[in-house]
Amino acid sequence: MVWVVDTSVVLDLVVASSPWRTASLACLQQHLPDGLCVCPVTFVEVGPAFGGNAQAAEAFFQIVPISTSEPWISADTELAHRLWNDHQVRRKAVQIPKRPVADVLIAAFASRFQGIITRNAADFRNIAPTLTIVEP
Repeated sequence: MVWVVDTSVVLDLVVASSPWRTASLACLQQHLPDGLCVCPVTFVEVGPAFGGNAQAAEAFFQIVPISTSEPWISADTELAHRLWNDHQVRRKAVQIPKRPVADVLIAAFASRFQGIITRNAADFRNIAPTLTIVEP
């Protein structure tokens, strides 16, 4: 079953000077037999790394190879709706740090796959405690 690759790990591949590049590449190679994809939100988040050129980003993902064709479905929206509410309730109750809504959307998307490969494990654990997380 496919693994969702988080924006942090994709950027490790794009930014040649990333100190996490080697670890991220090794982790992705290990999970490649299961399949790799990105959430549509990640595709948007990496846009600046490609100068806003979607064709250049798509070409990169084909070379890596990480699929960009997994669709966002209504179940992702429904889960994201609940996760965002739960996060806001916890944040107000115990003052956990703010997280961008993009992480909630990515967590909801990843929940219907094998899990997520990310360097931001603590953030995703706060958002979706049952999500399977792999760290490079």
